[in-house]
Amino acid sequence: MLGNEFEAGQRAREWFHSLTVPPGAWTVIRVDGRSFSRFTREHYDKPYDARFSELMATTAQTLLSEFDGSYAYTESDEISVLLDPGLDLFGRSVEKLVSISAGIASAAFTHAAGRPAHFDSRIWLGTGRADVVDYFSWRQADAARCGLNGWCYWTLREAGRSPQEATRLLERTTPADKNEMLFQHGVNFNEIPAWQRRGVGLWWENFERPGYDPIRETPVTATRRRVRVERDLPMKDAYRTFINDLIS
Repeated sequence: MLGNEFEAGQRAREWFHSLTVPPGAWTVIRVDGRSFSRFTREHYDKPYDARFSELMATTAQTLLSEFDGSYAYTESDEISVLLDPGLDLFGRSVEKLVSISAGIASAAFTHAAGRPAHFDSRIWLGTGRADVVDYFSWRQADAARCGLNGWCYWTLREAGRSPQEATRLLERTTPADKNEMLFQHGVNFNEIPAWQRRGVGLWWENFERPGYDPIRETPVTATRRRVRVERDLPMKDAYRTFINDLIS
């Protein structure tokens, strides 16, 4: 078999290599920690640990910068990064976007934490701004649900309940029931830090930096770009409006 024919035959077996994100689509890359339930249980406080949240924010900032994203959002052990529809990074290759984002997240988190950690990755696609608003509204709702469940579970554990008892007590309970249970244990869910209930948002903002022009010998002001990390995001309709305005 000729060399070129052999190589072509092998490359033809890379079944998903030609799969790309459609041009003009709104794209979100979402990375999730692999086996992070056990990882966080072994190394961080429950239900939330500010140190872990800082590591996730650092990882999100790295992804936002590496992919030149428009917005990043992190809650629990996941990070979502929104890409501009006009971006042609890696030729919009799904394989590249997924594999490289998982690699960057794993490396950034491991470097910051000093412990090995792994992330997987997936792609979400939307056709317009309304889809993007729905997506991030969905993820924030998940943050609120997971936050409430987590606080209830670990409050029961600290009260002496076993994992099985805590899980059983929370089965088929409404959010109102869970809030009441927390209140009976001295916890007002609405008063815990906002980032635990709403997640953390990151986006680019411009700022002015004072400088000096040595040739003209005059003060000057330069406009620079930096990542803003926001731990007090709005919620519900206000958050939807915020996302829509940000991507508009």
